[in-house]
Amino acid sequence: MTVTTGSATGGARTRRNQPTVGLVAGGLGTYWPQFPDLLPRLRRSAGRVAERMRGFDADVVDVGFVSDAEEGAAAAERLRSADCDLIVCFLTTYLTSSMIAPIAQRGHAPVLFVNLQPTESMDHATFDTGQWLAYCGACPLPEMANLFERLGVEFRSVSGHLEDERAWERIGRWIRAAGVRATMRDARHGLMGHVYPGMMDVATDPTLIARNLGGHVEVVEFDDLRERVPGPEESSVEAKLAEAREVFEVTDSVVAEDFRWGAQVAVGLDRLVDDFSLDSLSYYHRGLAGELHERLGAGMILGASLLTARGVPAVGEFELRTCMAMLMMDRLGGGGSFTELQALDFTRGHVEMGHDGPAHLAISARRPLLRGLGVYHGKRGWGVSVEFDVRHGPVTLFGVIQRRDGSFALLTAEGLTGEGPLLRIGNTTSRVDFGCDPGEWVDAWSATGIAHHWALGTGHRAADVRAVADLMGLEYVHLTV
Repeated sequence: MTVTTGSATGGARTRRNQPTVGLVAGGLGTYWPQFPDLLPRLRRSAGRVAERMRGFDADVVDVGFVSDAEEGAAAAERLRSADCDLIVCFLTTYLTSSMIAPIAQRGHAPVLFVNLQPTESMDHATFDTGQWLAYCGACPLPEMANLFERLGVEFRSVSGHLEDERAWERIGRWIRAAGVRATMRDARHGLMGHVYPGMMDVATDPTLIARNLGGHVEVVEFDDLRERVPGPEESSVEAKLAEAREVFEVTDSVVAEDFRWGAQVAVGLDRLVDDFSLDSLSYYHRGLAGELHERLGAGMILGASLLTARGVPAVGEFELRTCMAMLMMDRLGGGGSFTELQALDFTRGHVEMGHDGPAHLAISARRPLLRGLGVYHGKRGWGVSVEFDVRHGPVTLFGVIQRRDGSFALLTAEGLTGEGPLLRIGNTTSRVDFGCDPGEWVDAWSATGIAHHWALGTGHRAADVRAVADLMGLEYVHLTV
């Protein structure tokens, strides 16, 4: 499925909102005249796999059943033409590696082998050879692994039976990862302003985004935002104020003038994202003496949080790599809120983390609130800020590490958020229990090479992130202490 959107240059581009997954099934044609009932049975199994595959959020391109190397080569060409993000090869029974080699070499996409026998086990007392062969999908799996090793292609597989939900969850994980890969390949990332002065860890060469993750970094100016911010009395501002009152609990600390300014900037941000066809936005501007650009930077939080909640992460401090983590976490279904360390609670065994500024409202434990701040700590300006804690239960931390050679590594850690006292200072704050001493955990987390910020998402999603790293050819690190 595709959507077409406009761009700031007046053209239109086609963007996919779900991955394209190729599907091919196969077995050894030598068997068909020997066991006439075998091929019809295998085709029924292939039909069931295709049916289940279409239940995922993906565009499934089924190129049918192959029985020899020539048919494998023809299927490879159809898969290549489909521009797949993932190719699933269903091993219905034994087949030779020569049937799969062209798919691996010409498909130009990661390959997942699926070995799903018809039921949990055979009826050994009654089965003949033909019936056994329907359960023989595991037989060629080591051969395929050896083939891929010698071809220099990454091997991955899922084994189970046709109605094995554990196997289908693993298949779904690979498809979700393919969706993230597709998103990052086509994404447009806005970069507006300049790096927070002195924060050497967050500085990212935009070329490294294209090299490691794909996509395009579009440099935009605060002047581009300025020209899109409406006057205070425009109807679009009233509509944005109404939206904000519906989404947030607005505390008495919010000054009406600051609230309206935040809504004006939010409308401008919506227009900026639409006009430049952005999938994310990283920004920062210091400003001076209350001039307009300082006020723009200070007025970003409301609109950036609303953007993030609808799947367009917008983050401060020019944090391009963390914005990437937030986008990927969102596409994995975990939300992903802008996060840093705040304090350690040794009494309760918690690590307290969160951030001032933009947050992912969709994963709040309660109705998020807007708090008025007369000063933003460490930043110039004043205005409204977002306050909440992430939904209680399992959570995943997800960050992007930049190595000394310019390569990226995806880092995760899993914990549990829960109840406890929270500061009322216009920050998001979550209390995370990692099942160990908070000080030891912080030391281990810092030693991974992670920078100042990361994404905090709901659910335990380390296995999903690991699959993303695999499909994208990136290093993966999971922290346990």
